[in-house]
Amino acid sequence: MLGSTQPPELVDPLAMRHREVELARRRGGGGAVYLEPGNPLWLDAWIPRDDSLWAADVSVAAEWVGAWWADALGQLGARGLTVHAGRSVPGDLGELVCFAGRGPGEVFDGARKVVGLSQWRSREGALFSSCAYVAWDPIPLIELLNIDEHSQAELAPRLARIAVGLRQLASMTDVSRLRELLLGTFPSLGGASTA
Repeated sequence: MLGSTQPPELVDPLAMRHREVELARRRGGGGAVYLEPGNPLWLDAWIPRDDSLWAADVSVAAEWVGAWWADALGQLGARGLTVHAGRSVPGDLGELVCFAGRGPGEVFDGARKVVGLSQWRSREGALFSSCAYVAWDPIPLIELLNIDEHSQAELAPRLARIAVGLRQLASMTDVSRLRELLLGTFPSLGGASTA
């Protein structure tokens, strides 16, 4: 899935056919994300402007999402997680791959990203898309990029270190438990909804 500003030419159509994947685009910005059945765990939340969770400041608006995820993960045994506060820090690869940057509300285990976030805003409210990989493996995404094999080989070890999957983080074998916990603890105070 491409971020809203990424060109479709970033993805190699032959590699897409070989992997039998489709190209999709999300409304929020950021880098590319690779999705396959069951990985990552993806949750969207729509927050209307009149909801108590609404914040006009884009840098602050997603912090509650990160706190929500961090709390749920903490209940399942993950310790020492932090939520990025402030402006986005894409770094040198964040505009290419979502999990390579640091954005408002994203959750980290040390320097490794656990939960990625993007937001799309309109006059009516904001859509927050959040995801955590069950198992982090950058190779499927790298192999879809329209770059030469040498560049792919250089990217692989760098991207391998930027994130951590839920199974590695909290020995989580049943991600449905985390999903249920997140949905059961959603801080819905004024009409927010999840999808």
